[in-house]
Amino acid sequence: MRRGISSAVLRERLIERGELALLDVREQGVHYRGHPFFACSLPLSRLEMMVADLVPRRSVPIVLLDGGDEDLAQRAAVVLEGLGYTDVSILDGGCAGWQASGGELFSGVNVPSKAFGEFVEHHYGTPRVPPQEVRRLIDTGVKLVILDSRPYDEYHRMNIPGGIDVPGAELVYRVHDLAPEPDTLVVVNCAGRTRSIIGCQSLKNAGIPNPVVALKDGTMGWELAGFSCDRGSRAVAGPPGAAGAAAARAAAERVAARFAVKFATAGQVRTWQGDAQRTLYLLDVRTREEFERLRIAGSRHAPGGQLVQATDEYVGVRGARIVLVDPARVRSVMTASWLNQMGWDDVYALEPEGESGFGDWPLERGPRTTQNPDFARWTAIDAQALAAAQAGNGAAVIDLATSLRFRDRHIPGAWWAVRSRLAQARERLGAARLLVLSSEDGRLAHLAAPQAAALWPGAEVRVLEGGNAAWFAAGLPVQAGLENATTTPDDVWYKPYDHVTDYEKHARDYLNWEVALVEQIARDPTIRFRAY
Repeated sequence: MRRGISSAVLRERLIERGELALLDVREQGVHYRGHPFFACSLPLSRLEMMVADLVPRRSVPIVLLDGGDEDLAQRAAVVLEGLGYTDVSILDGGCAGWQASGGELFSGVNVPSKAFGEFVEHHYGTPRVPPQEVRRLIDTGVKLVILDSRPYDEYHRMNIPGGIDVPGAELVYRVHDLAPEPDTLVVVNCAGRTRSIIGCQSLKNAGIPNPVVALKDGTMGWELAGFSCDRGSRAVAGPPGAAGAAAARAAAERVAARFAVKFATAGQVRTWQGDAQRTLYLLDVRTREEFERLRIAGSRHAPGGQLVQATDEYVGVRGARIVLVDPARVRSVMTASWLNQMGWDDVYALEPEGESGFGDWPLERGPRTTQNPDFARWTAIDAQALAAAQAGNGAAVIDLATSLRFRDRHIPGAWWAVRSRLAQARERLGAARLLVLSSEDGRLAHLAAPQAAALWPGAEVRVLEGGNAAWFAAGLPVQAGLENATTTPDDVWYKPYDHVTDYEKHARDYLNWEVALVEQIARDPTIRFRAY
C-alpha cells in the first residue's frame, strides 16, 4: 500500500497554496460525475501519455484519487513511481472519503474555469443578450459583428450565422480590424457560457470603444431558441494590420496595469528552468499556426482562450510558475490577467526580445513532437496484413480509441475497450488466436500490449502499425457505432451535442449546471478567486 493522506490534511495543503498535483485517475466520464474542485483528470488508461505535460517535475508532491472503492489509485501510483515520480500519495477513501469529511464534490469537467466564468459574470456584470435579441438585430440591419471565441474545429462544426472565428485571447489582438468603427456592436459567443463571458469581458477590460455583449448561452442557447446554426463555416479572423496591432498593444498595456500582470525576462526564465524545487510551465498562447511556424524550443502550445477555459488540462500542479509566450505581448497579457484573477500567484508574460521577439532562445519549427513515454515497441502488423487476417476470420481486434472516435468510425468487427479495463474485454471476447490492438495513432496500443499478452496467454498479440490513422489512410473499409463495446462508454465526457438523442435536454442541463456553480463554490473554503 502507498502512503495515504487524509481529507483534512489535503484541505490544509490546498489552502496553503504550495505546489501540489491532485490527480483523479478514473476515466474522464467518471471524473465528470463528481470530484474535488482542484482535481485534474488523468485517466489511468492514458496516464503515461499525459503526465509529462501535466506534471513535468518528477519530485512534486502528487495526491492520487479514485472513487474510493477501487484499486485505480494504487495502480496509478505504481506507474508513476516507475516513471520516476518520487512523492506520490493516495487520498484516503478517494472521492467518497472527501465527501464524507464534508468536502464538496463538483460534477462536470474543467470545473475551476467554468466556475470562474460564472464568478466573472457576477462580479463585473458582464452584459449579455438573449438569442432572440441578436436575431432581431441581425434582421433589422443593425451594424454588428459576431465573434466566435472557440477554436476553429468547434466553430467549424457549428456557428451562429455570419460569425467569425476569433478564439479567446485573439479577441483583443484582432478586434480592432474587425470592428474599426466604434458604433459597431460586438457580439461574442461560444458553445455555452464561459468563453462568451470571458471573451466579452476581455474586450471591455481592454477598453475598446465599441459596445460589447455576450450571446447568452452561446450556440446551445441559439438552437434552444429555435434558430439554426451554420455548419462548415471557414470565416477566420486574419492577423491585425499595423494600426490594429498598435491598438491591441495599447489595450494590453491598460490591462497589464489594472490586473497586476507580471513580466519575466529570458534570463529569469532560464534561471527558473534550472530550479529543481519549483515546477515551470512555458506555454505559448498564440495560434497553432504561429506556434508551428516558430517557437521557443521546449515550449508547449496552450492557446490563451483554451488555457483559461480548461486550465486543468494544461497545468496540473497548483502553485507552479507559469510563463506565457507571445512576441506581440497581447495574448500573453490577456491570458495572464485572467489567470491572476483565477488565483494563480506566479504567472508571467515573457518579455519579447529582438526582431523576432524570441531573442537568442533556441527555436523549433513544425508540429510539436508528443512526449512519448518510454516503452518497448510491441510486434506490429500493418493495415493490409490485418485486413487479410480478418478476411480469413483469423484476427480479433481491440480498439482503444475514445468511445466517441470509435462510434464515429472504426475497423469493421473491432471491439471497443478501455485500457484500464482490459480484464472486462477478456471476459467479453474470450480466447483469441491472433489479437490485434489499435488506438488513434498506435501509441496507446503499444503501451497496452504487455497487459493484453498477460490476459490472453494463448494468443499471438500484435499492434496495428500506425493505429487507426494508418487504417483510414489506406482507404480500407470502416464501420460506425458502439455495438461492440466491452465496457461502459464513460471514458470521456460527452458534450451536449455528442449525444445522439435528447440534445435539448442535455443542453439545458449543461447550461443550468454552469449557472449553479456560483452557489457551490461558496461552500468550498479552498477556492479563492480574485476581484480587481
